[in-house]
Amino acid sequence: MSAAGVEQEVDRGASPHSAERRQAARGGIIGILGAAIGSVMGFALTFILARALGEAGSGVVLQTIAIFTIVLGLAKAGMDTAAVWVLPRLQISDRSKLRGATMALLVPTAVVGILLALLMAVLAPQLGTGGDADSQQLVQAVQGASWFLPAAAIMVVALAATRGLGSIVPYAAIGNIGLPVARPLLVLGALGLGALGLGPIPVLASIAWAAPAAIGMLAALMVLWRRVDAHERGAGGRGALWPDRELNVQIWKFALPRWFSSGVEQSIIWFDVVLVGLIAGAGAAGVYGAASRFISVGLIVSTAMRMVISPRFSALLSENKTRQVQDLYSTTVSWIVLLGAPIYALFMFFAPTVLGWLGPGFESGSTALTVLCVGAIAFLMAGNVDALLMMSGRSGWMAANKVVVLVLNVIGNLWLVPLWGITGAAVSWAFSLLLDSVLASVESRIFLGIKFGARRVFYALFVAGACVAPVSVLTRVLMGQSTAAVFVAGSASMAALATWCWLDRKRLHLDDLALLSRTVRRKTPTAT
Repeated sequence: MSAAGVEQEVDRGASPHSAERRQAARGGIIGILGAAIGSVMGFALTFILARALGEAGSGVVLQTIAIFTIVLGLAKAGMDTAAVWVLPRLQISDRSKLRGATMALLVPTAVVGILLALLMAVLAPQLGTGGDADSQQLVQAVQGASWFLPAAAIMVVALAATRGLGSIVPYAAIGNIGLPVARPLLVLGALGLGALGLGPIPVLASIAWAAPAAIGMLAALMVLWRRVDAHERGAGGRGALWPDRELNVQIWKFALPRWFSSGVEQSIIWFDVVLVGLIAGAGAAGVYGAASRFISVGLIVSTAMRMVISPRFSALLSENKTRQVQDLYSTTVSWIVLLGAPIYALFMFFAPTVLGWLGPGFESGSTALTVLCVGAIAFLMAGNVDALLMMSGRSGWMAANKVVVLVLNVIGNLWLVPLWGITGAAVSWAFSLLLDSVLASVESRIFLGIKFGARRVFYALFVAGACVAPVSVLTRVLMGQSTAAVFVAGSASMAALATWCWLDRKRLHLDDLALLSRTVRRKTPTAT
């Protein structure tokens, strides 16, 4: 039996479509749990920054995080996505090449990460041209965080490689739990050091946010090499330390367009925070950055599913199993919308309240948060179409899409932020997400024959809206904009959603989630 066969759990008599859905659901549950913990910790970090530093101080830290994340997108050199693409294929074709492929993924990442960290530190003073205290602190914060960029890049690629080798657990444990838990704890320590006069608090907090990447890198590398060794033992011997020229060329041909598009993609997500800070000041960046952090909650399911199904897309597409890809894509899109859209709906109804939790002044971003939620729902409706396009090997088209979207996003921010403030930034961001999803969906239909599946998606959206909107409107009328109203509306909405999902579980394919509890993994010796 192949390694891929050992990893799959297929019930006797189950169809390939059902088996793929169950594998996605199983991994998705692990990913969702990890992402949920990471999201809670992200909220804790945002809350700590907002309460301790206010709008301007938290704006410095959030701008630093934005710059670091954008540069990290380039520092990975596209090797994280390349890992998810190439390693599942090598497990099917030739496991003796796994060690060499892994080295070909990690070494360029380390080199590029070091070079970009140096460039980041050298160019940081350009951010301080404003001359005020906030801009000077931003320069120091960016320079301090840059030391940890190479470690962060290596960590991300190593964790992506473990996903490519068939396990979501290391990614969830290290990337979604360990790192997010460590960050608010270290930031609290930085606040204490700042209170003792050992440096500007926003600068210390920014460095504390970046520092856990070093430990995360070591943990990820240890797990990765153990998995490579395990696969090699199954193949009957250790492979070469470096890949042959043909495999190296394949990796780079895939990674190069993704290298570029990854930096552009992170710019689409984060560059508006930097632009808001440059145009409207650190205070506005703090409010907008805090509002945008709420968006990450609804992306938990989408992110978790992407971690799981990307390797499956790669393996299935390499075997030309288009029908199974279509079923897997359509089903997971409906799950993503069903579980993600209700969160955004609640935020839209209670935007002033949830932002008010962060402290005085943050509720001014309620309109921006509402717009961001609309854009995020549109993004969820496309599911993981980006992953589908990437795993088909068309990373060049992804790069072209991202360039178009980023250019329009920057133009939109430069035009709308002076007119509408952070609401203008939210409008530009929401339009960018919608355009990105449409482009990728059209290209997947043309190149792969994978359809959007409007019936499933819109039905899932209808279910989410029907469970949240009436309850939220009634709660607002009776209880107003209050914290108690948020929890009452949220509890009632989730209860209604759970009931609907149970009664309609077959149409929503949620029976595949329930079947997981009755599925027993078969431990079968691997044939070589």
